[in-house]
Order: sequence, then structure tokens, then C-alpha cells
Amino acid sequence: MDERTVIGWHEDGRDRSARWRSESGAAPPRRVVIADDATRADEAYRLACEGTALLWRGDFQNARQLLAAMARRADRTPRKRRRKAEQPSQVQAFHLYRQARAQRARTLGMLLVPVESGHTIPLRRAPDVVAACTEAYGPADEPYVTSLRELLGLVGAHEWREKGVPIPALGGDRVHPHYGVFSPVRGEYVDLVAQAPLPATTVAFDIGTGTGVLAAVLARRGMQRVVATDQDPRALGCARDNIERLDLGKHVELVQADLFPEGRAPLIVCNPPWLPGKPATPLEHAVYDPGGRMLRGFLGGLAGRLEPGGEGWLILSDLAEHLGLRSREELLALFDASGLTVAGRLDTKPAHPRTADADDPLHAARAAETTSLWRLAVR
Repeated sequence: MDERTVIGWHEDGRDRSARWRSESGAAPPRRVVIADDATRADEAYRLACEGTALLWRGDFQNARQLLAAMARRADRTPRKRRRKAEQPSQVQAFHLYRQARAQRARTLGMLLVPVESGHTIPLRRAPDVVAACTEAYGPADEPYVTSLRELLGLVGAHEWREKGVPIPALGGDRVHPHYGVFSPVRGEYVDLVAQAPLPATTVAFDIGTGTGVLAAVLARRGMQRVVATDQDPRALGCARDNIERLDLGKHVELVQADLFPEGRAPLIVCNPPWLPGKPATPLEHAVYDPGGRMLRGFLGGLAGRLEPGGEGWLILSDLAEHLGLRSREELLALFDASGLTVAGRLDTKPAHPRTADADDPLHAARAAETTSLWRLAVR
């Protein structure tokens, strides 16, 4: 095994090791101690904060309770009170928020569980996680160790995949997100695509399709052919599954590509990640766009891919503007530099609970957020 994917610990008088697995890309912990039902939450939290991982040997449900207790301790860490003049700016608050969330994830990720080959957990009252782990990791022909927090995330993702997310723009039909593919739980951007006037019904490109939800909405609206692209094989597999479930395979073609497929279209749709920044986990690739790469790539290539008289629909939240990460002037300058003009715009306000959470460090920005569908045409 590659030494970078192995963790070691001392147990029962001898040194042991196992493969380390982390879908989030977390580094293997350097120090590991054994923990069980007698381990107290205060001690576990202290060790985790110091960078020591705890490999669980007790009851699985007790491990879940311990993780919840550690999370409560992480969340009640007192904030330093600042005088009003010392309150951070929105951009500072955003970076502090991300740092705090990353530290919380690292700390809670220090509670580990063993997994046998075949994705079975050798602990009392352990659930069946074979399907959830296989979907995320593929088959397992050797034992490994992973964080309990990540494992529970896999289980939650599997449940979402089984249950699906109802999409009002599809008449309540469900889209089933796979692990690592962003779930369309914020439906306001989907509704915008369902409402905007179509410039044509012959061909549309859906750039960065993810679950395939926008391609499905366009097909349901009467688009004869939709070419949906993504560079992530996991996203393409998810989109293929959803298109088949919705019986839209005759109208939607899936292509692995970085941004555009071959050819031109009268309608090209893209919902890029809305925040410039570095993603910390695979799922965050749907939220954070390093250097605005996808946004710039879509806008820069759009004019050369549109048919005469066609439109490019950019679906984008302005949260980055309210956080001070990008200005409206910069966005409009990108349009202009790409040879594009704004033919129209549809706006909507998000309805997720965080917009009303005054305790959220980013509440002011979230409360002001607007999601827009920019109708762009070649100048």
C-alpha cells in the first residue's frame, strides 16, 4: 500500500496499520489512540483539537453520540467580543467563517471507525453501509479506516439518492443526487430556467449539468435536443441515471467535456459555482470556483458557440458581491470583454432557512442575496 494512504497505531501490545480513506482529501492523522465506550467527550474533544485521532472500538451508536457531543463542544466555543468599530468586513467575515468551518471539520474528523473488506463495520450495533460506501468508494477488497463523520455523510447521501429531491419545475418528479454531486435543494435557480422565454426549441447546451436537472427541465419544456456536459464522471453517471428515470433519453445527450460540446446552439445554459474560492471537499466544487475559472470560461467561449440570434443563460447568485468577493462591475466587465450584451434578466430571492438566521456570521449577505438568470446575446 502507498505509505501516504496508511495510518498506524499501537494496540494490544503491537503496532498495527490500515488503509486510510477520505473522500474529502483529508490527510491521514499522524497520531492515533484507541477509544471505546468509556471515553469521555471532554477528553475526546481535547485530543481531537490537539490533532490526535481516536479509533473507535466500542458500540457504534455510542460513537455517534460521542461525535454529537464533540460537535456541541465545537459549536459552543465562545467568540471573542468585538467593539462595534472592530467588527470584520463582509469579506473578512467570510474568510473567518470558512476557517472556522474547516477547523470544525478537522476536529470532528478525528473520530475514526474501522471498516472491513466488503464495507462491513466490525462494531456492535453498526448499520449496513455496504451500498452507501460502494456508491462513494467503489468495491473494497481490504480493510480500511475512515472518519465517522465522513461515513455518516456517505450514509446521508445514499438516503438522499434513494429518496430523491422533488422538483416543482418537473411537476414534482424527483431528481436523485449521487454522492459528490450537488443536490438541487435550492430550487429557485431551477424555477428561473423553467420560466425564461425560450429563444428556440431545437437545440440547447447545458454546461456543467451535475444531476441533469436543468437538462431535464429544458427537455420537458419542449426542447427537441439537449446536449448536457460535465467533466466529472460521477456527475455524468448521476445525470444519466436521472435522465433515464425521467424517460428523457431520446431528448438528452450526455457528453464528457470541459465546458462546451462540439458545435453551436441557439440556447446555452450554465449554472457555475457562485463563489470564487478554493473548494475544500469534492462537493464544494459546485459552490467554489477557483479564480472564477468556470464563469470566465463560459463567458469567454459563449459568443463563439451561439447560433445567430441565440442566447446564453447564465444562472448566478450575487452572494459573492455581497461578500465582497466580486463586484457587479467586474461581472459586467466580463460580459463586455466577451463580446456579450444583456438581453434581459430574471431575478428571484432564495428561500433557504439561512436567509432568516440572524446568528449566521454571513446573515447580512445571505439576506440580501438574489439569484439571477442573465439572458446574454452576442453584441
